[in-house]
Amino acid sequence: MDSNSQSVNPTDTYSHRLADLVGTAIALLTLTLPLFVIAHYSSDNVPNYQQPLTYKLQKSSE
Repeated sequence: MDSNSQSVNPTDTYSHRLADLVGTAIALLTLTLPLFVIAHYSSDNVPNYQQPLTYKLQKSSE
């Protein structure tokens, strides 16, 4: 093999750049899409149906 020869020809660098761009786009969608979905489906108008906790204590007769 010649020491002056290039190991990567120009068409390979284009496909690597395209793969890098597609990978970056997929990574950004993976990180941001769940946040947008959660923000869209969560609501501030959710009624609070939690009842207060009360305990009835029995009085002991002495």
